[in-house]
Amino acid sequence: MEISTSSNVVTITGSIKTVGDFQSIKSCIDSLKVSHKSIKIIISDSISITSSVIGYLNRLVLKDKIDLSMKVANKNLIELFEDLHLSKVFKIEKI
Repeated sequence: MEISTSSNVVTITGSIKTVGDFQSIKSCIDSLKVSHKSIKIIISDSISITSSVIGYLNRLVLKDKIDLSMKVANKNLIELFEDLHLSKVFKIEKI
């Protein structure tokens, strides 16, 4: 997995599947939320996401009041967010 940022946009390429991936994502977003109240995440090709990342993103929206939106390429990952009733919370869009 690789992460790149530009302003308030986080682009994630590769699969999100390890604790290290979670720590990288959290570290990256934590540094952005200091100066941005709106964060956009692009998940270009991962077919899965760990529960720790989902929990962290949920906390960003509900507790930290970050305006989070996501663009997701993989249909199965979009369906996962829909099944968990998180597509509206994370403002999921298909790429």
